Amino acid sequence: MIKVAYLSTYVPKRCGLATYTHHLRQGVRQAARSTGIEDQVIAMVGRDEPHLYDSFIWRLQRDERTEYRRMAERVNDSDIDVVSLQHEFGIFGGTAGEYVLEFVRTLRKPIVTTFHTVFEQPDDVYRDIQHELVKRSERVTVMSQRAVQYLERTYQVKPEQIRYIPHGTPGSSNKPKSLLRDRLGWSNRKVILTFGLLGPGKGIESMFDALASAVNDVPELLYVIAGQTHPEVLKRDGEAYRNHLRQRIEEKQLAGHVQFINRYLTETDLIDLISACDLYITPYPGMQQITSGTLAYAVGAGRPVLTTPYVYAQDLLADLPELLIPYGDSALWAKRIVEMLTDEDKREACERRIVEIGKQMHWNHVGSEHIRLFHEVVQARRGTEQGALSLVTR
Repeated sequence: MIKVAYLSTYVPKRCGLATYTHHLRQGVRQAARSTGIEDQVIAMVGRDEPHLYDSFIWRLQRDERTEYRRMAERVNDSDIDVVSLQHEFGIFGGTAGEYVLEFVRTLRKPIVTTFHTVFEQPDDVYRDIQHELVKRSERVTVMSQRAVQYLERTYQVKPEQIRYIPHGTPGSSNKPKSLLRDRLGWSNRKVILTFGLLGPGKGIESMFDALASAVNDVPELLYVIAGQTHPEVLKRDGEAYRNHLRQRIEEKQLAGHVQFINRYLTETDLIDLISACDLYITPYPGMQQITSGTLAYAVGAGRPVLTTPYVYAQDLLADLPELLIPYGDSALWAKRIVEMLTDEDKREACERRIVEIGKQMHWNHVGSEHIRLFHEVVQARRGTEQGALSLVTR
């Protein structure tokens, strides 16, 4: 029996990392049924989130530097065996999230750090933070093979310290596709889907030129943009970005071919939407993106995809380069969309290959990989401590 503490954002906070950590915890619990595991969540909270969590959750004030040391001491004094640190620069306080270093410097328990972002050529501030996290972690895990290369080249991390574990996914819906499409009003449409918290930087507006061309060959085409506006974007700009997209849709005369689902989507909602669509797309403009939960979910559900060639997409779809389309190449996007929606043999062949990739990404597999890693780290630490004790008592 071991006890794991997860340090991250956490549900019900609506962010990708919170959702990821929640499902990782569930996956590890399921994988550990035979060996047993206990866990503790340490959730990052902002000043405006004092009542977000129940008493089980340990709350760490994001912007209070001294609280990071206090929390580390609380962990040191507990029966926790290993800390799973989910690292993304933006969830911690200080410049580039530097306050997290106060936690790891004080902590005396072993750490497994998952990097959700790794830059090929990081600015000094990011490099310094990640370098120290690597130094103080027993293992680091990443979700793409390219990230492994970055860690080895940029940070000189030894290969034995790095563990590649895919981004976890829940698989596809167990409901009949025809039933899902009826409920959604998609029965007579060819549906392209994008989901996620809406905000600039997703490349959605770049798709409208491609759609304006594709609808000439696929008049029943429907592009579904699912998800509410990102809470931080909503606080700062209101619905300005969504309104901008609506204006572009009108300009391109696509009103009958684009549907917004503007609400928070539960896990079940997301899986039903993905399972019901004909094609999933991620037209992201940022080529350095090292992970994408939305693309992972689509591949895990076995859906055909088209995407810009950002790092994670290149890594995940390395054997399917025809699915990678340059950002802003509207003519090629239109061509590939039409092919996918009209050539059934091509779409089914793509789907079969993606199903095979997705099998290794389901949460039961990812949870098993993590529990093995946690046990490995804990046993190594216990062995080291016992060895040190025997030397002292000689």
